[in-house]
Amino acid sequence: MFMDEEDVEVEETCDNVTLEWLPQSPQPSNCVSTAASPTPILPSPIEPSNKFQFEWRAISMPQIEPHLRREPFSQISGPTVSFTKPYEAFISIWDNEIMEVIVRETNIYALQVTTAMLENGNLYPHSRITHWRDTNVNELYVYFAMVLAMGMVIKNRIYEYWNSSRDIFSTPGFSTEMSYDRFVLLSKCLHFNNNKNLNSAMLTGSQAKLFKIKPIIDHLNCKFSKLYNLSQNVALDESLTMWKGWLDINQFIPNKAATVGIKTYEVCESQTGYLWRFEVHAGQDTLALQEDDPVSGGVPALVLRLLNGLEHKGHTIWMDNYYNSPSLARELKVRGFDCVGTLRTNRKFVPSEFQKITKNDMIVGQVLGCTSGDVDIMVWRDRNRVALISTYHGLVTTRCGDTFKPTVVQDYNANMGGVDRKDQLLAMYPIERRKTTVWYKKFFRRLLNVSVLNSYILLKDKSLAHRNFRKALITELLAVHKKPKPTIISTKSQVHCPAPYPFVKSGKSDRLRRKCAVCPKRSATYCKACNVAMCIYTCYETYHTLH
Repeated sequence: MFMDEEDVEVEETCDNVTLEWLPQSPQPSNCVSTAASPTPILPSPIEPSNKFQFEWRAISMPQIEPHLRREPFSQISGPTVSFTKPYEAFISIWDNEIMEVIVRETNIYALQVTTAMLENGNLYPHSRITHWRDTNVNELYVYFAMVLAMGMVIKNRIYEYWNSSRDIFSTPGFSTEMSYDRFVLLSKCLHFNNNKNLNSAMLTGSQAKLFKIKPIIDHLNCKFSKLYNLSQNVALDESLTMWKGWLDINQFIPNKAATVGIKTYEVCESQTGYLWRFEVHAGQDTLALQEDDPVSGGVPALVLRLLNGLEHKGHTIWMDNYYNSPSLARELKVRGFDCVGTLRTNRKFVPSEFQKITKNDMIVGQVLGCTSGDVDIMVWRDRNRVALISTYHGLVTTRCGDTFKPTVVQDYNANMGGVDRKDQLLAMYPIERRKTTVWYKKFFRRLLNVSVLNSYILLKDKSLAHRNFRKALITELLAVHKKPKPTIISTKSQVHCPAPYPFVKSGKSDRLRRKCAVCPKRSATYCKACNVAMCIYTCYETYHTLH
């Protein structure tokens, strides 16, 4: 289809757009031309028996307006439960049930690590694991709060957060909530699935690769979809969690910020970036491709799995050319979805003439298109040739300044960025950037990070900025779950004053020394009232100021 620009008024900006109906022009030879009817005729529903029989023809004029062809949206979007505080929204995702699972598996794994070290002769009296004590739900919530705080207070090394020197780099708040040794121990022993339950014979290849993080993936997918109803426009795209180490599920995506890492396929709300469902790429299991079912392949099956539960509600799915095909578009239309996005013209059922067209065969601004009733294919020449597919747009164009664009292009640019919007919001708080040698623990931090963003969207408080939401959440987690410290009742015999420890042996000059409560040094002095070791000249005042 060619655009006739001579008979159209030109506007200077894109603020006021006008829909233009393109005139008829020659179609590809295998597109059967039909005479323009005086009134638009809605396409007849496709019967399941012949839903993959495409009869491409010219788009009749006048065209049917897009909003008449679009699936009616019948769902009330937004959170399914109302929340008043950031803490309430967060624990609706990370509830007590999943926290108990993490506590149990972490304690089991700590015992397994200790036993293995003992059997291998690697357990020494000074090993940090010898100080392990079983964790609990409250301590894990405090640990989560500290991990989230590290995404807001950026430092290059973990131990720098426990810097106790009285200078500009000091962050005394971390040491008051948890000791450095305990934080490192929890990070090392954090676990989500018992290694002894791994039975490779009972699992597929991809299931075995994701075994260690599978309980968290299943739980979050359930919670994310249960707590929120998506609006009409939904984006389906890939996201990448950076992982530069060796990993057999690593993927390379040059147009993503991380470039290389763990790929996830995600369904996000286009407007807010809310992550509704995701699936980790761990290789493709062998699937039997049925010849009479074009959507039985890996990519179409992936799309249908991700959209399971949204059928017949009128959602519009925006996808790029990795996923789109005429057969998938029709399958989605039968299931009550609309489908829009870019298209690879070498897909099955695409007319052969469109496969052969190059940008040299078209002039700038030219549009070619045909329809099969419910699925439209367009090829537009901009700087390059762009092929698109839609189930409701047709060849409607938008006048934007002194140029014309197909409306499908403008709508695609506005609605496709849901996943990228989510990644941009998370990039400001990179809690997963902390160095670790275990890939699934880094990926867990990514999931923890995105659950905070989802909690922020669930709260639905526009007066609260994203950063302030995170600060309030961290403060509330610590206030609710931090172990209360025993109160010290001061009496005449419990006056806060420094004193030296007694001599190790009578007649010897060496005094008893213990680890200072503030700095890592061993001190020979302590506070009588607190009965805590501390350095008199550097740490005594700091300790009592904080306590």
